[in-house]
Amino acid sequence: MNPMLNPTAPSALLFFRVLADCGGRPAALLLDGGAGDSATLAALTAHAHVDALADAMPCLFRGEAVGDELAAALMVHGWRPLGAGTLCRVDERLVAEFLPRGTEWVDGDWCMAPPPKASGAQAASRVTALQMVQLVARDAATHEIEALLRRDPTLSYNLLRLVNSLGVGGGRRITSFSQALLLLGRQQLRRWLNLMLFAARQGDVRSNMLLARVAMRARALELLAKARGLDKNTQEQAFMAGMFSLLGVLFGLPLAEVLAPLALGEAVHGALLRRDGELGMLLTLYEAAEKGDLDGAGVQVDGLQIDRADFNEAMIDAALWMQGAVRESQAGHG
Repeated sequence: MNPMLNPTAPSALLFFRVLADCGGRPAALLLDGGAGDSATLAALTAHAHVDALADAMPCLFRGEAVGDELAAALMVHGWRPLGAGTLCRVDERLVAEFLPRGTEWVDGDWCMAPPPKASGAQAASRVTALQMVQLVARDAATHEIEALLRRDPTLSYNLLRLVNSLGVGGGRRITSFSQALLLLGRQQLRRWLNLMLFAARQGDVRSNMLLARVAMRARALELLAKARGLDKNTQEQAFMAGMFSLLGVLFGLPLAEVLAPLALGEAVHGALLRRDGELGMLLTLYEAAEKGDLDGAGVQVDGLQIDRADFNEAMIDAALWMQGAVRESQAGHG
């Protein structure tokens, strides 16, 4: 039966796939929609952030997949149908010269391929960023964070550059680490560290897309934990689980090996390595949606007693948060 004609059909789920341009940079969003009452998705176009998504980057949908009602509603908000022959899936190394003629957008798991060998300085900078994430997670004193920053000129330079570019100093130039950390605040510092872990590295074409993917994961898991009714501390852990879930891909090492030096709590550690507990279930749910299995994700959403409308709103907000993360990364490395 057509779910549009079935009043008992569950609300459809939506998910946003981040598409790259031919150079591997995050460049567009593609709407995925699962089986269910698609009229509920059309209603979501009234969400304030739907316009904002299309303002930040091209937002696309498959005309044959969404139905006339949703297509019309999306186009009012600046979304447009995916052009025939413009999308290419790549699951191996991305080489622009090998893409079919007419390709504008690249989907697939090419960014999950093993990384090129990082230079010693690049690897050290990522390790320092990881150590800083730990300090922020346990609410360490500012002087501890400042001491770590002093060991990494690249990381400290980019921090000062970010704070100055944000204008949080009221027009003053920020010249000390302690001043920058105070003005930035811990929540913004956490977000920035996420960017620095996955920020573009010379010779690693995967970095930009890995940043986009991990930003979506981290924010989505945080919001899903909130929708599940979990407390603020668990929401923070959900963010960390999403952020750390691709560290093995980033470093080209088994995730357990990357996590070994980090003093992670058991909830995050178990979720990442064994998909244990509430956080593990949320990560499994997100991974199902990311793989395009929205019907399977719907079963998990219902099993977790998360309202489907809350799931959809979380995906919209996570996509918007990802766009901001990508912009900040580009501003900090432009």
